[in-house]
Amino acid sequence: MNWGTTGKPDAAAGKPRRFVFVLLDNFTLLCFAAAVESLRIANRMADETLYDWVLAGEGGEAVSCSAGATFNVDIDLEELRRDDVVMICGGIFVQEATTKKVLNWLRREARRGLTVGGLCTAAYTVAKAGLLDGKRATIHWENHDSFLEEFEEVNLTKSVFVIDGNRMTTAGGTSSIDLMLKIIAEDHGEKLANAVADQLIYSTIRTDQDTQRLSVPTRIGVRHPKLSQVIQMMEGNIEEPISPSVLAKDVGMSTRQLERLFRRYLNRSPKRYYMELRLQKARNLLMQTDMTVINVALACGFASPSHFSKCYRSHYNTTPYRERGAQSARLSF
Repeated sequence: MNWGTTGKPDAAAGKPRRFVFVLLDNFTLLCFAAAVESLRIANRMADETLYDWVLAGEGGEAVSCSAGATFNVDIDLEELRRDDVVMICGGIFVQEATTKKVLNWLRREARRGLTVGGLCTAAYTVAKAGLLDGKRATIHWENHDSFLEEFEEVNLTKSVFVIDGNRMTTAGGTSSIDLMLKIIAEDHGEKLANAVADQLIYSTIRTDQDTQRLSVPTRIGVRHPKLSQVIQMMEGNIEEPISPSVLAKDVGMSTRQLERLFRRYLNRSPKRYYMELRLQKARNLLMQTDMTVINVALACGFASPSHFSKCYRSHYNTTPYRERGAQSARLSF
């Protein structure tokens, strides 16, 4: 079937567009598989090879994903063709998987003009190489806070995926499908992209205007507009927490009414819920960054390290210092 083209050189010439998937240690299988399957199905639906791909890895060695499966790669980190698209596949412990060799190779290929993308947490790798400075990007919501602390030059969004010039990033999970459908549509038209989505049983194609997290009502399982509004305000003001009385006033109710609302729907006080949000962010920063415990405390709205440590221990049954030490031990193992 003739799906049409956008007139791009590769599409017009019938030359397959090649993707180089660079597998980092502990990469997320879903993000990688979703991207490759989208390309494979595009080839199948078009009945011709529109895309091909190779797997690359540091040293040319086999790489294991976070689910435990091991993949043999096709090539080492070698010089690529100028029209290749590099897709870095990240996952858990992406900081440790982002080695000097990977960064140096990535910078070199970028200087040669290659398009570079980061799937899931690999936006960290692309940013660490300095390739996202001054550009829009996204990353999995769990890594959002730590990314903001480390890469101030990047305009980080909460979008499902972002394409900014010759840089691409995704938020993880099934967002690889959305990115690939966007690429397929631009290369060969919307009809083919929609056909691929149908084959994937993917009924809602998201754009770069869609955000990655569920709405507050869906996430907490409660549809109460004022409660949702207060929680959004809490989530947006972690470093400088807002008092329950001010929160209540801003949504047009009394502090007592706000207390009853939280007790009824979430079985906790507004103060307790807010504290849990702040401690969750603190734990993410401790696990994902090299920030000092004092700076983590300040970033999460705690005026003193002792109060932070006391609250953290009460909630997680360990101190921030021990949490940091346990994380280091896991990584060294």
